[in-house]
Amino acid sequence: MPARSIGNGTLSFGMVSIPIRMYSAGESASAVSFNLLHGKCKSRLKQQYVCPKDDEIVPRDQMVKGYEFSKEQYVTFTEEELKAMAEESQKAIEITEFVPASKVDPVYFDGAYYLGPDKGGEKAYKLINEAMKQTGRAALAKWAARGKQYLVLIRPVENGLVMQQLLYKDEVRTISEVPIDDAEVKEPELKLAMQLIEQIANDEFRPENYEDEVRKRYHEAIQRKVEGQEVITAAEAPKGAQIIDLMEALKASLAAKNAAAAEAKADAKAAASGARKTGTEG
Repeated sequence: MPARSIGNGTLSFGMVSIPIRMYSAGESASAVSFNLLHGKCKSRLKQQYVCPKDDEIVPRDQMVKGYEFSKEQYVTFTEEELKAMAEESQKAIEITEFVPASKVDPVYFDGAYYLGPDKGGEKAYKLINEAMKQTGRAALAKWAARGKQYLVLIRPVENGLVMQQLLYKDEVRTISEVPIDDAEVKEPELKLAMQLIEQIANDEFRPENYEDEVRKRYHEAIQRKVEGQEVITAAEAPKGAQIIDLMEALKASLAAKNAAAAEAKADAKAAASGARKTGTEG
């Protein structure tokens, strides 16, 4: 089923303007959410805002928005004032510069959208896609939507373009803020760690190999409840002894991987032998 466009606009740089359409790159599959109900009658509860000073429920038409500039000190804004400060949504995605794609740290990545050509923009769209692939560069651009101005990265993928929302510099912490004590890494430990990496290494990212097992478990339990079945809680798996020594931990990991690989090889050999035997008997 073709993706449904969520909006249209233009991708512009210099005197070039490419009509584009925007598509969601992902489908929302957030964690399972539950509603709060009254335990006695199972009716859904309604949220109310209470003023702790006056001890009364405050209706929405009496609420104002305020910014806390000091502890319990606020400045208030009207909806008109907030609307005047907000960025007006624009149809144009304005490219400001092209940078090497490899130089943008994924720590800045936020939400993503696909960009596709709109009517009349097919050739220019294809041209910029190919040019960015050939040069190894991606485009930094400004995009205004939902009252905000976003910094975005437009990068080529296969035959199309992805618009990646980026966090601003002041929204990203640096690794230097994380306390990391210095430690000596010995050569034998490094070799064992590299062997372990190579054992489970792959040359491609295959997202189809992964799924949200927790969400799946929730949905299965919900379905059983809907069907009137009892939800059985699995017994907690016994915890293994903690290995403190790094070398012993690496050796144990390698041994476990080797054993699993040997077992899989034996199973495959047995299956092949059984298939040959069945073929001979037939």
